[in-house]
Amino acid sequence: MIFDVQASSDPRDIVHRTVQALVEGQVVGVPTETVYGLAASALCEHAVARLCELRGCGDGNPLAISVRSSEAALDYMPSLSPLARRLSQRCWPGPLTLVVPGGGPYSATSQLPRSVQQRILGGDDYLGVRVVDHRILAHIHRYLSAPLLLTSACAQGGSLPTTAAAVAKEFGTELPLLLDDGPTRYGGASTVVRVTDNRWELLREGVIERTAMNQFAKPVIVLVCTGNTCRSPMAQTILRDHVRNRFGDEDAVRVMSAGVAAGPGSPASPEAVDVMDERGLDLSDHASRPLDDAVMNVADLVLTMTRGHRAAILAAWPEMHQRVFTLRRDGGDISDPVGMSVEVYRGCAEQIEQELVKWLEALGDHLNPQTSLDSRSTSKDAADPNESEGK
Repeated sequence: MIFDVQASSDPRDIVHRTVQALVEGQVVGVPTETVYGLAASALCEHAVARLCELRGCGDGNPLAISVRSSEAALDYMPSLSPLARRLSQRCWPGPLTLVVPGGGPYSATSQLPRSVQQRILGGDDYLGVRVVDHRILAHIHRYLSAPLLLTSACAQGGSLPTTAAAVAKEFGTELPLLLDDGPTRYGGASTVVRVTDNRWELLREGVIERTAMNQFAKPVIVLVCTGNTCRSPMAQTILRDHVRNRFGDEDAVRVMSAGVAAGPGSPASPEAVDVMDERGLDLSDHASRPLDDAVMNVADLVLTMTRGHRAAILAAWPEMHQRVFTLRRDGGDISDPVGMSVEVYRGCAEQIEQELVKWLEALGDHLNPQTSLDSRSTSKDAADPNESEGK
């Protein structure tokens, strides 16, 4: 049966029938934002076996799981490294298959049938996880108590299907239920990235290209004061200089600054510019920016000049409590030099630098994610035995 989702005035009935089919152990064809996939409930051993039979994938080709959200994914990969967590926050929901350690007693994979665990975990206990950015999959996950096992809806080595018609042509009556939501949004495979500690390896370059993954992998540190014209611009400039000296590239870490009460576009104070100029650093083109959702949504670490700034940020973004700290590691304040002499600004900059050095030492290698030098080929055929959705 093929259900035309776009022609339905109320797709809820289609979703409910799909969920019922999954619970009963059927394999269904579903759209994603990348390609069409075959899905089975991870709690149904015979459905998973049937999915593998249809797909033609052997025991050595682990399948990916699809879960409803980044938060739900944490149940299956409870020991995420900072790098893996960063990629999940920036790329999910979306066309990324994240391959991370997923075995062990603290992972929800241990609650799945043993045969299913063998299908999703490789010999090294790595797990491929997707959080698909598609409304139909989101609704299905809402009503389904288990994750889905998901792979591309094509025979082994076949072309990736971007329309329901291609899936129907491939499987015919072997597939009892297929949801047709028109051509997929991206028309290509998900990008597959394997993360081990602070190292990431591009197993397949899909919709998210390597250059974009390089940007997603970079940590973002935000320095915050009040007006973003004195302390935080100096801190931003000093930190960039230390990053450049430490890693040979100031872009190894994305460093930003903002103000809790800043207006947009104001220059740095003349005293701050002069003090940075004494250090051979240029602050002349700084333009202030207010702290807003656009900044907070990408921040991995927010360092505030005072306890008051931190309290104000957490009042507005309470979910960020594990990422917002005072710059002073003892919890004290960096006093505002506004209206004071250049000498006071100079002392403020020295204090800021001392604290930034402590943070750099504490953060260590996590500041500079590494790519594996022996990454596999990123061609569609060589990168991933399950092609679109597996490991």
